[in-house]
Amino acid sequence: MYPTLYHALLDLTGLDWPMLKFLNSFGFFVALAFMGAYWTLVLELKRKEGLGLIKASVQKVTIGAPATPAELAVQALTGFILGWKGLYIVLHTAEVTADPPGFLLSGKGSLLGGVAVAALLAWLLWREKEKKRLKEPRTETVTIHPAQHGNNITITAAVWGFIGAKLFHWLESPRDFFDLVATGNVADLVSGLTMYGGLIVAGIMVVRYFRKHGMAVLPSMDAAAPGLMLAYGIGRLGCQVSGDGDWGIANIAPKPGWIPQWLWSYDYPNNVNAVLGPHRGGYVGQPITDGTCFEGYCTHLVPGVFPTPLYETIMCLLLFAALWWLRKRISLPGVLFSVYLIMNGVERFLIEKIRVNEPFLGSWTQAEVISISLIILGTAGILWSRKRHIDGKHQVAH
Repeated sequence: MYPTLYHALLDLTGLDWPMLKFLNSFGFFVALAFMGAYWTLVLELKRKEGLGLIKASVQKVTIGAPATPAELAVQALTGFILGWKGLYIVLHTAEVTADPPGFLLSGKGSLLGGVAVAALLAWLLWREKEKKRLKEPRTETVTIHPAQHGNNITITAAVWGFIGAKLFHWLESPRDFFDLVATGNVADLVSGLTMYGGLIVAGIMVVRYFRKHGMAVLPSMDAAAPGLMLAYGIGRLGCQVSGDGDWGIANIAPKPGWIPQWLWSYDYPNNVNAVLGPHRGGYVGQPITDGTCFEGYCTHLVPGVFPTPLYETIMCLLLFAALWWLRKRISLPGVLFSVYLIMNGVERFLIEKIRVNEPFLGSWTQAEVISISLIILGTAGILWSRKRHIDGKHQVAH
């Protein structure tokens, strides 16, 4: 396993670049996941605009106005944070690379670096605005095509997805929330995330974005469906590479001859959680005594467990391919997204049977409850879309 890109580069090439310790491998794959979702979303929004399913909108913009105090303040704040942490990293490289997450979430930084970069970025923004400034600023109406919303939609999904993932994790494991309150350790904010929580909250806020900007909701949801499945699969690959604990239960069953050992039962060496001791999944985290050992992460699981993140990656990439194929063959608005909900629900419900998780409702896990709900919602969505279509044809006939 590779907790950070530093460990991956060191193991695969022998290059020792300590600064890469700031880039954790899970975060790297999450970034790739959002890039994949953005790419497919933009392609589909362009296609659906060409079909007339999603219309372009108009927006009034002011041309030639100077930089506002609010714009300069935001730019300066961004610069201060970058300079505050950045200069400290340059001056104390050995210290910060020993514990990058702890440093980033600590109060350590360089006041000089923060002020200098804040001033520089604010000045650059002011100068850029001044170059385009007019004696009499004018208001123009510009056309915004659906695909031009791709960046904002992706950012909306990312921010609210993180918030939702954290909230649902606390619902599933309230003890972690109370531990955070008791210890005040803000580093805990970036650990323990529930994928379904992120999907639900991000989905609600993205639909709100569609409505706010005059984008037809059902065709826009259909446009997002393939990318959501692709992003989930890539994100799970990040779980597998980092070994973040989203693995399966202990698997001591005899291995079938046709499947590799690492795909049947895996011990997650050097996992990012550095698990030690017994766990409810039936395995024990033990120190590594043979093979590659990364300082601070030198543990593995005994016995090996089902590598469920890898299973989910394989399944989700296949389901993405199916959705990508279906996108031009399903014409009723909302049906493709409903199919996505059913696929997502079935996939996750099946994987929960061999995955480590906490009971949420009796013996049911939170993910099982949500996955069943998604299957029901997706089925209802298909039936509703068909009825809506039939009713529309009847109204036209009359």
